[in-house]
Amino acid sequence: MIHHVQLAAPRGSEEQQRRFWHDLLGFDEVPKPAALADRGGCWFRHDAIEIHVAVEDDFRPATKAHPGLLVDDLDAWAQRLIALDHAVTWDDAFPGMRRFYSTDPFGNRLEFLEPIR
Repeated sequence: MIHHVQLAAPRGSEEQQRRFWHDLLGFDEVPKPAALADRGGCWFRHDAIEIHVAVEDDFRPATKAHPGLLVDDLDAWAQRLIALDHAVTWDDAFPGMRRFYSTDPFGNRLEFLEPIR
């Protein structure tokens, strides 16, 4: 079982992280432990999905590696992203799944998927 997935973002981007993960996608922000708080970044949780966004001084987005977020109502997730100008690219190459790719505000690739019923 995976506890969390970590993504990276530029230093000083915490407010953008919150607007994307909390305000747009509805994840709750999880307080970072005191021993890690000074490092910057934010942690978020939605149901069993936990995302830790760390800051990197020499940040480069992950354009191929990505978390695969299993969600209910894939179309609603796509509409949330599209409504705020985040591109959604549908891909039907995963048998038994509907899915699309998008990115966070920093260019990190994200995959959203749900089983075909």
